[in-house]
Amino acid sequence: MSLRPFELAGADGRRIRGDRAEGADRRILFITGFLSKRWGNKSKALAQWCEEKGWGFCCYDVRGFGDSEGTFTDYTLSDWIADARAVIQMLCEGLPLTIVGNSLGGWIAWLMAQEFPGIRRLVLIAPAFNMMGVRAMSISAERQHEWHTAGWMPWDDDPIHRDWPLSWRWVEESEAHWKSSFNRLRPVQTTILHGEQDTVIDPAGSHRFAEELLRQDPAFPLDLRIVSGDHRLSSPEHMELLRTIVLES
Repeated sequence: MSLRPFELAGADGRRIRGDRAEGADRRILFITGFLSKRWGNKSKALAQWCEEKGWGFCCYDVRGFGDSEGTFTDYTLSDWIADARAVIQMLCEGLPLTIVGNSLGGWIAWLMAQEFPGIRRLVLIAPAFNMMGVRAMSISAERQHEWHTAGWMPWDDDPIHRDWPLSWRWVEESEAHWKSSFNRLRPVQTTILHGEQDTVIDPAGSHRFAEELLRQDPAFPLDLRIVSGDHRLSSPEHMELLRTIVLES
């Protein structure tokens, strides 16, 4: 695949960096999860499948993380949504766009699909709907108070997360965006793939999302698949299932 790097200026002038390849018929955009860089097993597999089909492909890092410019603590959910919007504006000319969103990237993909007519298909892997709002509700009242009053807290004390403090604005913005998640429904063909044993993002969140979506629009083209597996869904069997979903869409 002839991948080439690209740069886009964010609202603050900092650069969003990613990779893309041109193709025919359609484009696939991969949106990563929280604290994940753009190149992992799923994006590499998607790039390979796109090459086999002759489709376009794109992935990117949000500002403040990976290869993109900026400092992590300067950005919140709204900035990550703005980064997705900038990339999609670049891609939405001509070919129909499919977004594969992983974890928090799944929720961002959903929000973008309600905004851009050029997005024709969504594949949401363990989507983290209202991720920070749910997190705030799941911790003790004492820790929630500390987070609110101090203004900053890591997601948890795991070595992967403790060096990445989050401002309370993440919670406020998460709740606000969640309240508007169903405001302007577009009938975009949507598949949700979630592991039944996911302990990072509870699959009950995908069930609740599906119930609310179908309550508002019983005819919405939604396919909810709860499968055996954890948050990563990265086994050969899961990757083959993802391949089947992406290629059939």
